[in-house]
Amino acid sequence: MDYTIDNLASKLYDEIKDKSNRNELLLDRSEVVSFYKNLRLALFINYYRTHFVEQDIKNILHTSLLNLRNAFGQFFNQYEDKIMAFYGKIDEIKSLLELDIQAMYDGDPAANSLSEIVLTYPGFIAISAYRIAHEFYKLGLKFLGRIITEYAHGRTGIDINPGATIGKSFFIDHGTGIVIGETTIIGNNVKIYQGVTLGALSLKDGHSLKNTKRHPTVKDNVTIYSNASILGGDTVVGNNVVVGGGVFLTKSVPDNMICKLTPCGVEVYKNQL
Repeated sequence: MDYTIDNLASKLYDEIKDKSNRNELLLDRSEVVSFYKNLRLALFINYYRTHFVEQDIKNILHTSLLNLRNAFGQFFNQYEDKIMAFYGKIDEIKSLLELDIQAMYDGDPAANSLSEIVLTYPGFIAISAYRIAHEFYKLGLKFLGRIITEYAHGRTGIDINPGATIGKSFFIDHGTGIVIGETTIIGNNVKIYQGVTLGALSLKDGHSLKNTKRHPTVKDNVTIYSNASILGGDTVVGNNVVVGGGVFLTKSVPDNMICKLTPCGVEVYKNQL
């Protein structure tokens, strides 16, 4: 067969025409990414611009809504109530992100200003995308949320599933290679370094595990150093625990402990700090 462009197009059309699902929600990814960028600008315009007025924020928010209208296309009216419910959560999202910004500033001696964190830190890009995406996830718009977090993943190397539950004052330091799975629960004042995995212990049963808790729980005031892996839905890291670099955990750790990698494996002992 002569594979001209026209012939190839006909062949591809014949192969896929009966596989398309015209009732499936399809989203324009570029419009979703533009929505995320515009919303983040509206929330933190004071870090992006020296001079601005209230009308600027109104215009940006209207543009963000237009992005979603374009992204949803023919499906917008079907999901409009959920989308407007999301906008009702924006104050709450902003409050959480302000705590994240402060946690990053307080925890990083290399930080020179809050503006530096908002404009340059990959951890803030990732957590801001997550907090926005998580609200959509809770509203049942999981695909929309996933597009937002995967955009941030591509920008930063930090992979946070929008279904994860993350508490206040979350600090990602450096961040490259971090993976946080869908059913992970993270408490308040948690600090995570690059290369950390909060993942599933086994996925041999595949999609049948969808509605089970596959990822760990990390309680309050925990620090997890670089390249640690904490796996399994039954694994709980207690309050005030320090997990050392390179540690591999598949069992729970009580409150106030230190987990350290040694030549003999992982040792767990009382945190004296």
